Amino acid sequence: MTRVALVTGGTRGIGAAISIGLKKAGFKVAANYGGNDAAAAAFKDETGIAVFKWDVCNFESCAEGIAKVEAELGPIDVLVNNAGITRDATLHRMSKEKWREVISTDLDSVFNMCRNVIEGMRTRNYGRIISISSINGQKGQVGQTNYSAAKAGVIGFTKALAQENASKGITVNVVCPGYINTDMMKDLRPDVLKGIIDTIPSGRLGEPEEIADGVVYLADEKAGFITGATLTINGAQYIAG
Repeated sequence: MTRVALVTGGTRGIGAAISIGLKKAGFKVAANYGGNDAAAAAFKDETGIAVFKWDVCNFESCAEGIAKVEAELGPIDVLVNNAGITRDATLHRMSKEKWREVISTDLDSVFNMCRNVIEGMRTRNYGRIISISSINGQKGQVGQTNYSAAKAGVIGFTKALAQENASKGITVNVVCPGYINTDMMKDLRPDVLKGIIDTIPSGRLGEPEEIADGVVYLADEKAGFITGATLTINGAQYIAG
């Protein structure tokens, strides 16, 4: 049986690597995106992966989008919550809008998506939910009270949801990437990028495919006894206790 996987923010960066990795592993993949139609169309043409546009911050839009995915591809067996943004500022300069945007996109979206798939997974007694947090959700980061709070919230959410659904054949896990070689990192000044790499014991940025490999492992049927776990992929930059 070919299982269906849905990846939010699945057409660019880490999300694109996850979508491609899941397809290579034999899943039927749906990649959600929020705004960049040109990038989504190019991704679909290049990979053959179906793309679906909706706002993960809106509960009703998530319900409608998930219904479209399931109508086209079948019931969702694997959900990867990858969509996220940053709106950096120190707290004494952070606007309410910057706080709300990040919490809504990075944390509320996880509720919106999970709430709309969890009942189906429970009915079928099977599911894999993997959410992408961050090293900065584990250790915090200057200028990212909003992002760090949201990503730490994803970890707590995961632990609770895992306990609620373990008896139903549903695993719920979180992946915490460190600094990854995406377009955002490539836009940094060389001296800033070097400063970041100097703090990573492995001496390099991670690659999106390395995050994707972790997600694919957790999405596999063989990972059924792994739930409520945090998979840290950061080159030893931060080791959680």
